[in-house]
Amino acid sequence: MPTAGCPRPGAGNRAASRPLLQTVRSNRARTGLVLSLLLSAGGCDNLRRAADGLLDDRTPRQRYVDALTAAGLHGTALANDWTAAADRALRDAPLVTSPHEELGYLAPGEPVAIALRVRVRQGQEITLEMDLPGDSTTTVFLDAWAIDSTRALDHLSSADSGARLIRVTPRRDGEVIVRAQPELLRGGRFRATLRLAPTLAFPLRSGSERDIGSRFGAPRDAAARSHQGIDIFARRGTPVIAASAGVVNRVNETDLGGKVVWLRDTFGNSLYYAHLDSQAVSSGMRVNVGDTIGFVGNTGNARTTPPHLHFGVYRRGDGPVNPYWFVYRPRGNLPRLVADTTRLGRWIRPASVRALLLTAPNVRADTVQRLERHTAMRVLSAAGEIRRDLLPLSPKSPVSSKIFPAGEKFLAVAFVSEQPEDPKEWEAGKDSFSRGLLEQKRASVLEAFVADRMNQSKVEINPEVLK
Repeated sequence: MPTAGCPRPGAGNRAASRPLLQTVRSNRARTGLVLSLLLSAGGCDNLRRAADGLLDDRTPRQRYVDALTAAGLHGTALANDWTAAADRALRDAPLVTSPHEELGYLAPGEPVAIALRVRVRQGQEITLEMDLPGDSTTTVFLDAWAIDSTRALDHLSSADSGARLIRVTPRRDGEVIVRAQPELLRGGRFRATLRLAPTLAFPLRSGSERDIGSRFGAPRDAAARSHQGIDIFARRGTPVIAASAGVVNRVNETDLGGKVVWLRDTFGNSLYYAHLDSQAVSSGMRVNVGDTIGFVGNTGNARTTPPHLHFGVYRRGDGPVNPYWFVYRPRGNLPRLVADTTRLGRWIRPASVRALLLTAPNVRADTVQRLERHTAMRVLSAAGEIRRDLLPLSPKSPVSSKIFPAGEKFLAVAFVSEQPEDPKEWEAGKDSFSRGLLEQKRASVLEAFVADRMNQSKVEINPEVLK
């Protein structure tokens, strides 16, 4: 029965709707939501709006930019500065190691974005959490890109609108950039935490990567073949567990692997467990992470070796891949914060001559140059012993001409030895207070301008941006 008030589709309508139907059918994950929307929609307009919402593949940030354009803000100095800040953050993203944490301040009146670059191995997951203490209303746009072999950026993922955490699982080894940017005229103090973690649990009830005795790719049978997994040595009978939730799709015994179990996980990987002493599951069973699927042994061609688990990961289109990074738990704690955080968000002119401009946010990075005394800089964030500062240098500045396009404001990372604040610092930089007043006035003017344009526009934009 056609929906009341909707015309019965004719031949032309069928042809026009076929791509839409094919798209909906191809996305089985949304089937339940589609049905709910169709049942709850009261008419054709509601149906069309529901379908448009489902098929909108724009990122939250793209939708926000389009809303600004519809509000007539595209091309304004405000919108241009916001876009330029995002592009600059991508271009200048410093390379960090996991775990990494920054405490900082984003000035609402001066658009800024924070980006971090990290090296990732296949099988690892990146998480970036952006916390704004005491602020639950500001929208923060979180996006991630992979850097390909030509150094071009390939968009990987975006966090859902309103989310403060993004998870990214690249399919290849390489570098990934994650970026956080608040909506216009919003900001404040933040804590950004980046971590790497394995995508799978360790496949033994007890044990760690230290028990791995044979790695992926090691030669076998006089180099006639290579090892397509890792061997984890343990006592006979040690429980072997599901490294991921999934479905057991094969339980059998072979000459090579002995008693084996194949598990299809929720990531689309096939997990291979071999040389088991016994199996504890059957084909077709659903398992959760940590469920026992068998016990360590040395069956198959491992009869002459100590008991161990051969663990493999197979990906459609790739075949066997190195399982090590899928189960490796990165070691290390967050670096102790040493840098002074009392000046976050403030303009300063350090009287010390110990300020060094570095190529990356760690004390072992190369020094670009020593900054001159009383160099004006805004303290954006601090991580460990390093500050991330905004240096509004002139086109003729030796720093600007060395590593950044001339004439641009840019982010630079400066290492400053911690000392008690020197009163002379404020005497030398007595214009800091007047700078702050000017910035507050500029933010108020911009906020009033945006509010006026939004009132004239029919486009709905998060009203919190005006607070």
